[in-house]
Amino acid sequence: MSQNPPNLRPDLAPAPRLGDTSRRAGQPSLGMVSLGCPKALVDSERILTRLRAEGYAISPDYAGADAVIVNTCGFLDSAKAESLSAIGEALAENGRVIVTGCLGAEPDYITGAHPKVLAVTGPHQYEQVLDAVHRAVPPSPDPFVDLLPASGVSLTPRHYSYLKISEGCNHKCKFCIIPDMRGRLQSRPAHAVVREAEKLVQAGVRELLVISQDTSAYGVDIKHMSERDHRAHITDLARDLGSLGAWVRLHYVYPYPHVRDLIPLMADPASGLLPYLDIPFQHAHPDVLKRMARPAASARTLDEIAAWRATCPDITLRSTFIVGYPGETEAEFQYLLDWMDEARLDRVGCFQYENVAGARSNDLPDHVPDEIKQDRWGRFMEKAQAISEAKLAAKVGKTLQVIVDEVDEDAATCRTWADAPEIDGNLFIDESFEHLTPGDIVTVEVDEAGEYDLWGRLTA
Repeated sequence: MSQNPPNLRPDLAPAPRLGDTSRRAGQPSLGMVSLGCPKALVDSERILTRLRAEGYAISPDYAGADAVIVNTCGFLDSAKAESLSAIGEALAENGRVIVTGCLGAEPDYITGAHPKVLAVTGPHQYEQVLDAVHRAVPPSPDPFVDLLPASGVSLTPRHYSYLKISEGCNHKCKFCIIPDMRGRLQSRPAHAVVREAEKLVQAGVRELLVISQDTSAYGVDIKHMSERDHRAHITDLARDLGSLGAWVRLHYVYPYPHVRDLIPLMADPASGLLPYLDIPFQHAHPDVLKRMARPAASARTLDEIAAWRATCPDITLRSTFIVGYPGETEAEFQYLLDWMDEARLDRVGCFQYENVAGARSNDLPDHVPDEIKQDRWGRFMEKAQAISEAKLAAKVGKTLQVIVDEVDEDAATCRTWADAPEIDGNLFIDESFEHLTPGDIVTVEVDEAGEYDLWGRLTA
């Protein structure tokens, strides 16, 4: 049983969980270290699925692997440092390392620190990763033994899965280099997304977590193409996915006007679309947003939030923010705190601004000293925690549906509609829970609340 607060860095995905790692005699084996966001976790799943189809085993440790793939993150300098550390650890423990992912877009940066890596490939370069694996560890498939389930390899628990609907991003935020690494928006055809979702649900997935760099822009690049009775628009896609019988949760949604068309679906429990929006606001003050090169209509955003709540009172809003952005004044930071008092978001993550090599924000004047950034982060999180605590206290006595994530000797760890896995809170059932299993969806009455978590009991 684990409790919050969770790790609030927005560039981290749940830790990968390997399933069956059995290995036949003589079977080549690969290890995988997957860092970064959920989008990178999906890339790792795709790589391992292709490798399993070619007869490779998946090793849960360094010692059992013939080589190790490290899928890196390059979102922040701290994430880059973590990636270099992971590469160094894999080299020390195994010696044969292939690097891929966002940091792979800077091969000289990697080889400068670790010249002994076998190969470096960039983000979502699946074929190049496979080529590097083939050179390092030739495949040796047994067609009568190495059969891959139709659902592929999953690095998340069996009952939920990330569903990537596009790559890249068309925004030009000054603090972000993701578009430089992953390119412009590239949407998948809607029928392909729905088909993948159908396979996941057939394999036992109870919750689909929709991800991309900009989920609300889905389909813009392919002119919202319709093919095989499915249209590439987020509203149509959400409706199609919601019909499959699983929970559908949307991440990384920008508050474009058409997002309001999703809210009536969220208000209808039969739609399957959870009343949950993960929106990266990043800040509230118009001048800071302009320096970030982001939409600067924070007042209208408050109006939009009010309209969403009027249509769907139970909607949960999650966001991330940056404090200490270059030029941020105390007055601008106080504006953000006041905005938070009005917006009263349910789930909030925050990180201190960091320079990232290649980001345009590095060249902005008036960088904020580290001690001020730390102070503002602490004050912001104190505000967010107080709002979270009050919101959760209001749920005591209510009846909620929850999905079971884990059962141990102490309790069943669950999540409500308002909670995404590992980045939000939990609901714990610590009485009469022994018969529950991960993936069960049950009804509970909330009888206790904390700063980030709830406790409840099963209803009859």
